[in-house]
Amino acid sequence: MSSAELADASGVNAAKVRKDLSHFGTYGTPGTGYDVDFLLGQIRRELGTDQDRPVVIVGIGHLGHALARSQGFVSAGFKLAGLFDNDPRTVGEEVGGLIVRHVSELAELCARERVSVGVVTTPAFAAQDVADQLVSGGVGAILNFAPALVVTPDPVLVRHVDFSAELQVLAFYQAHPEAVRTRETVPPQRREIDSVEHAVEEIDSAKAASARPLGL
Repeated sequence: MSSAELADASGVNAAKVRKDLSHFGTYGTPGTGYDVDFLLGQIRRELGTDQDRPVVIVGIGHLGHALARSQGFVSAGFKLAGLFDNDPRTVGEEVGGLIVRHVSELAELCARERVSVGVVTTPAFAAQDVADQLVSGGVGAILNFAPALVVTPDPVLVRHVDFSAELQVLAFYQAHPEAVRTRETVPPQRREIDSVEHAVEEIDSAKAASARPLGL
């Protein structure tokens, strides 16, 4: 596949594609393009998704059920190693081909299976205790959907997914479209809002580019 075809598929220009991929190494051939399978393998290696990383989900409510049944884990280089809850009505249930275990088994399974990532979908009051058990089981990264901040020791990584905050960011951009940075090489439908901090950066950029007040 040529850099022009890759550019069309990703919404950037061909020079950008070649420059970005050059940071990984010399994988393209002038006049021929890129070997797709080989390039995908190198990108997966750089992203750390070239091997199956065991994942557990703790809290098998509505969100936990949906995530457990999702194929996103497999396609992204992860594999579900366990599902956990403390509700007697849920423990023992089969979800997505796995049996839900009691949370008391969490740390032991994480250590035995060398779990890489723990996904927390519990109520807020239980999130910190679950995070502590994940850490004690050797889990190095936590994706927290619970509406509560959790504290972990270094070097454990934590990503908080706050639906209400993300909705607020989207509402802000709808109210202040002038704060969205326009990139000629990126189609509008491909623009993504990463975080509240990103929104603040965009506001500052808009202020510097225009004398019109944003009402902030």
